[in-house]
Amino acid sequence: MSKKYTTPFVAAVAGGAVLALAAVCAQPVSAGTVEVAAMTEMKDPLTKQPGDAAKGKGIFSNRKLGNCLACHALEAMKEQPFHGEVGPPLDGVGSNYSVAELRLRVVDPKALNPDTIMPAFYRAEGLNRVLKKFDGKSILDAQQVEDLLAYLATLKE
Repeated sequence: MSKKYTTPFVAAVAGGAVLALAAVCAQPVSAGTVEVAAMTEMKDPLTKQPGDAAKGKGIFSNRKLGNCLACHALEAMKEQPFHGEVGPPLDGVGSNYSVAELRLRVVDPKALNPDTIMPAFYRAEGLNRVLKKFDGKSILDAQQVEDLLAYLATLKE
């Protein structure tokens, strides 16, 4: 003997199945033991040598290296002319972000915000409109990135 189901019952069962499928699909996806999720930090240092905050301060203010002041203001460097207003002020950045979070922002800011105009300071692949003499080269080397991070970590509120 076959059962007859009403249209509201069939709609409710189908709706429940759709909701269950949506819940399963919304869970983080794992590949082995590595969870695939949005990248928010880069925990591993780029070098075995710890960063040097004094060198990092020089990289921060050097117009031919980090050139951070072109886009960011920093009260601790008020003696330097022409602080930028494109990026956020960096006062207190060492209190607001971990070194791992800052590392990702310096190495590849587009991993966090694809629309940012901040350049990737330690990425040499997948870039657009790069002069031939700079093609395949990063703006900073690995030690310079770690030095810059050591300086940024000192900028506490």
